[in-house]
Amino acid sequence: MPAQALAKRTEDDERRLSTLADGQLGRDGALLSARLARRYADRITGNFTIPGREGRYAPLPADLPAALKAALQARGIDRLYSHQAEAWAAAQAGEHVAIVTPTASGKSLCYTLPVVAAAMGGNAKALYLFPTKALAQDQVAELLELNRAGELGVKAFTFDGDTPGDARQAIRLHGDIVVSNPDMLHQAILPHHT
Repeated sequence: MPAQALAKRTEDDERRLSTLADGQLGRDGALLSARLARRYADRITGNFTIPGREGRYAPLPADLPAALKAALQARGIDRLYSHQAEAWAAAQAGEHVAIVTPTASGKSLCYTLPVVAAAMGGNAKALYLFPTKALAQDQVAELLELNRAGELGVKAFTFDGDTPGDARQAIRLHGDIVVSNPDMLHQAILPHHT
C-alpha cells in the first residue's frame, strides 16, 4: 500500500476511533484510541461497533434459598438477567457453565449464587481467583454485603499478601469462600494443602 494511502487510512481510522471514544470514553479515551490507532495503523483491518441492547430478564428462581432471595431483594435485585437465571439452572443441574458477556453485565452473580447457596447449606467451600488485588477486594466486599443483607452466615475472606500469617491457616480451614490470586495460590495455599 502506498504511503499516502496508508496515511489517509490512518487518519480515517483515527477519526473514527476518536469519534467512538469521544462518545463512549470521554477525552482520555479519545486520546488513548488515537494513540493506539497511530501505533497499530498497519495492523488494523476493520473497525465496528456492536450496538447496545435492552437487557433480558427472568424472575428470581423458585429454588433459590429464601434467605439468599431476601438478601438479593434487600440489595434491590428483584429479578435476574436471563443469563444469570440460566447459569443458576445449569449449576443446580450439576452442569459446567461458561459465561461470555460484556463488562458490568452481571457475570459475578452467575457463579456467586450457586456458591453462596451451597456454602449456606454447609456443602461447599470455594476458591475464587482474580488477577488483581483490587478486583479480589471488590468481590469480597460484594460477598460481605450480600451476606449482611440476608444474614446468610457465609464466611468470605481475602487471602493475599496482606493477610497476616496467623490468619492464613484459620482462613484456609474455616473460610467458605476464599478470594485470592494465582501467586498466592502457588506460594501460600497449595504448599499447605493436604
